[in-house]
Amino acid sequence: MRLAKLVCALAVLGLAGACAPSQEEAGSAEGVVADKPVRWRLASTYPSSIVILGSMGKRIETLARAVSGGDIELTFYEPGALTPPFEIFDAVSYGAIEAGWSTPGYWAGREPALQLFAAVPFGPSAAEYLAWFDYGGGREIFEDIYHRHNIHSLICGISPPEAAGWFKKPIETVDDFKGLRVRYFGLGGKVLEKLGASVQLLSGGEIFQALELGAIDGSEYSVPAVDFRMGFYQAAKHYYFPGWHQQSTFFELMINLDAWKSLSAMQQAQIEAVCSENIRYGLSEGEALQIDAMRALEDKGVVFHRFSPEVLAALRKAWGEVAAELSAENADFRRGWESLKAFREAHAVWRERGYLRE
Repeated sequence: MRLAKLVCALAVLGLAGACAPSQEEAGSAEGVVADKPVRWRLASTYPSSIVILGSMGKRIETLARAVSGGDIELTFYEPGALTPPFEIFDAVSYGAIEAGWSTPGYWAGREPALQLFAAVPFGPSAAEYLAWFDYGGGREIFEDIYHRHNIHSLICGISPPEAAGWFKKPIETVDDFKGLRVRYFGLGGKVLEKLGASVQLLSGGEIFQALELGAIDGSEYSVPAVDFRMGFYQAAKHYYFPGWHQQSTFFELMINLDAWKSLSAMQQAQIEAVCSENIRYGLSEGEALQIDAMRALEDKGVVFHRFSPEVLAALRKAWGEVAAELSAENADFRRGWESLKAFREAHAVWRERGYLRE
């Protein structure tokens, strides 16, 4: 019976008939104590209305119910409904709520190394990022950091490369970053500070007004499909690529560690299966949605730009300096960065030969 349940968990949304126990299995289950139903609150940093960023979190609710036959209920709450978005880490840690949906980079103030598990400048593709996390030592570092805070976090979604940002004026040289007021997330923001920009972190809902009123000169936020729905094209027309700061982005399901340990092995497997399915969804829909979004933005008069090789080289150099400084300041960051860097250097023997360069 437990094996049949495990197969169902890994299948996630398999045919109902395939997951139904046989008479023999049902009979053998007599006398077995059923797992205690799970009724958890899931607080989100992203509104469910935002595709990918929010929709991946919202669908955890449906997937968990489906894979567990209703035994696991993770009720999704919009930002601020349970706790302010940037306080979710503490709320989960202390057990005020059981779970949270976010990206690890938001907790850089608590643990700088968690930025390496959100998005890395000039970092790996989604496939390589996952390979490092699952098979290159990333997971062990990730869990070690979170468990100190009484949190068990699962990578539960991933998005494709982001755009490099919206700007009021073209960025033609490295000097154009000097004095520029920009909204930039995480490690990418630290890189731009190296080049003289004034960086601030605004929530997604604050960006449009800041651009429109001239409080900032530019901003990055997400992939084109998300940026289009946020309406940024109405406040800035110069849209830059490639997303050097976020070639792929991890999203997470944070769970209070005590709550996680209270689950049975079957329930843990079911939640892990939900996250595996959500990663697949993020990869596939995340790519597909960009087609219509790019066309729509072009129709709105947006001017697409690609940063020059000189600008990208300067950004890469600045990132090297930032990584070195953060490694010197924080042992966990150094451990994570050295692990990722070593994996990427080893993976290059395959990456540089196995893939076509278009």
